[in-house]
Amino acid sequence: MNFPLYIAKRYIFSRSKNNAINIINRIASIGIIVGTMALFVVLSVFSGLKVFSLSFTNEIDPDLKITSTYGKSFLITPEQENQIKKIEGVVLYTKVIEERVLFVFKDKQQVTYLKGVDKNYPVVNDIKKRLFNGDWLKPDTYQVVIGYGISRDFSLGILDFENPLQVFAPKPGKGAIENPEEAFNKTDVLPVGTYSISEDLDSKFVFADLGLAQELLMYKHNQISGLEFDLKNNADENAIGAKLKTIFNNKITIKNRAQLNESLYKMLNTENIVVYLIFTLVIIVALFNLVGALIMMILEKKGNLKTLFNLGTEINSLRKIFLLQGTILSVFGGITGLVLGIILVLLQQHYEFIMLTPTLAYPVVFTLENVVIVMGTIVSLGFMASLIASSRVSKKLLD
Repeated sequence: MNFPLYIAKRYIFSRSKNNAINIINRIASIGIIVGTMALFVVLSVFSGLKVFSLSFTNEIDPDLKITSTYGKSFLITPEQENQIKKIEGVVLYTKVIEERVLFVFKDKQQVTYLKGVDKNYPVVNDIKKRLFNGDWLKPDTYQVVIGYGISRDFSLGILDFENPLQVFAPKPGKGAIENPEEAFNKTDVLPVGTYSISEDLDSKFVFADLGLAQELLMYKHNQISGLEFDLKNNADENAIGAKLKTIFNNKITIKNRAQLNESLYKMLNTENIVVYLIFTLVIIVALFNLVGALIMMILEKKGNLKTLFNLGTEINSLRKIFLLQGTILSVFGGITGLVLGIILVLLQQHYEFIMLTPTLAYPVVFTLENVVIVMGTIVSLGFMASLIASSRVSKKLLD
């Protein structure tokens, strides 16, 4: 039998003659349980907020997107398209053109992105479910779908045949502009739908047919600014990216969904780390109670320790008793706190007790990753606290 472990378990489950030590032990245990529960709940909340925030961009961003490395646009040949269709893991792709242009409606104007898309776009990106007014544009027409932000800024509705939305796109070329009117290609478009995703995105894009965008920007029929891909679940992004680079002779830049929203991901991850560190600090403060409880236990059991030492038990073994005692308390406290935290998170997920708005529940997500992080944090910090307390056992103390 492991002698230090046997003694440590006896000390854990036996009551002390000193009532103050029993109270300190209870406070230390409650501190570990509450700290663990709080850390898990907060991490689950931030996981929920991360999923909630990314849900907006996920509906307009593809699994994979390629753009030209050496300019705004590139040419795609029928042979390259056939090669793309043969790539394993690619469900569908869509051709897009993105360019900043000037939109004018009555006496108001705004510069934002015109996004030309083909018929596959609403399949690759599930944009249609974000339409709250009107319909999606039809191919080979002068119809457009605008964001709620642009609609609000322009006081613009849909199907306004008497007051069309005007688009001005700069003509490509060099040299001085003698006549400003000849510097732009102009056309009238008809808004047929309005989408709403988020405050930023609602003012970023005006969706139009790919052919219309090519006409405005004076692009060739096979000239585009990007390809967006819908991939199968668990598809190998690296393998697909390598094949795409081969097809386009390494002249393209490939980005996945996280890279397309790099600043958003970085902000969310930074917030998560900061909150984790703050609550870890709270747990460290709570574990001072554990250190105090173990030191009080060492002083109370001083006579027993001296007897064991005289019988031949080494100082390291005596220290190990309290190291194991503190670690076991941390493990059991961590497990109890995790169970309570998981119950709270699952109740919020299923019954939505706490609401952000009358129709939106506070988002929380249960993940095994958070379970591992919290348990690893509690056990590690508990072990360190126990190590500090057990170092008080020395030959000088026993003498």
